[in-house]
Amino acid sequence: MTQSFSELSLSPAIERAVAEMGYETMTPIQAQAIPVVLQGRDVMGAAQTGTGKTAAFTLPLLQRMMKHENASTSPARHPVRALVLLPTRELADQVAEQVKLYAKYTNLRSMVVFGGMDMKPQTAELKKGVEVLVATPGRLLDHIEAKNCVLNQVEYVVLDEADRMLDIGFLPDLQRILSYLPKQRTTLLFSATFSTEIKRLAGSYLQDPVTIEVARSNATASTVEQHFYSVGDDDKRIVLKKILAERGLKQAFVFVNSKLGCARLARSLEHEGLKTTALHGDKSQDERLKALDAFKQGTVDLL
Repeated sequence: MTQSFSELSLSPAIERAVAEMGYETMTPIQAQAIPVVLQGRDVMGAAQTGTGKTAAFTLPLLQRMMKHENASTSPARHPVRALVLLPTRELADQVAEQVKLYAKYTNLRSMVVFGGMDMKPQTAELKKGVEVLVATPGRLLDHIEAKNCVLNQVEYVVLDEADRMLDIGFLPDLQRILSYLPKQRTTLLFSATFSTEIKRLAGSYLQDPVTIEVARSNATASTVEQHFYSVGDDDKRIVLKKILAERGLKQAFVFVNSKLGCARLARSLEHEGLKTTALHGDKSQDERLKALDAFKQGTVDLL
């Protein structure tokens, strides 16, 4: 199996972007998926976030679409050819950023649509024509119903984090979206787990897929070190602060099981002099993006 990106025979434009991003050796999911997708086969891949799967599906899809590449300004020359569906706004935004970087030296256009934002700027961009559309299911249906995008020339569809999409209850939306697509297409499904529902979804929409498993079901990535502390509810904040101090953690994500608990904990940590921001479903999309950006820039220590 090919291990180096330089051995893939990608187009010079894509190769240049990959080299610029410092990619040299492929991760296991990339080494197994890229050659299969380049052949035009359907894929059912077991892979977690952080394993490099965005490149595993984007690079071969861009390579296959290079035959359609053109510099025309006409929207008709830039129909949606690849559709990437994700469960959350943040994931969609993240994947879209990666796609843009991989395609930066090509004439293939990409964009993202998700809810919680005004549809008008998204509509204006869609009308200009776009080859790779990254979307969350609900917002994509809004655009389909408003006749802002036509999906009758889609050649590739990617269901990324499929298990999470089903957890959130997106199955009816997914089925509706897939009904708008041509029957002849390549479908790639990625999921951390292969539950009965995922297998049923794959059985309905994938044609003779190649199954790729790079991680044990529900296994934690090898780069993650896990510790478990058994403490009473009243002691959680004290223990959390102690762990942060003792381990000298410069930045950390803290997951909380409710929006209210999240806001309270953030306030408590702020009072302790820790630069903290809360991120939860009651925040506007703008607030959520600003919170993530502040964490990325290092102006916030705890999210």
